[in-house]
Amino acid sequence: MSDGYVDPSGNTEQFRAFATSPDSTAVAESPSRLPLVLGVAVVGVLLVAVATWLALS
Repeated sequence: MSDGYVDPSGNTEQFRAFATSPDSTAVAESPSRLPLVLGVAVVGVLLVAVATWLALS
């Protein structure tokens, strides 16, 4: 009894057709990493400032 599903990795031709199908190009773009980098930089600067303040007080 066939379920109608064809595994795209079944052979090279099917996989290439699957990989180049229009549906596979609709992948969402990854979000920018800039806010993450800026957040880590700000936290790092704050930690250094707090450590310096504690060392000098």
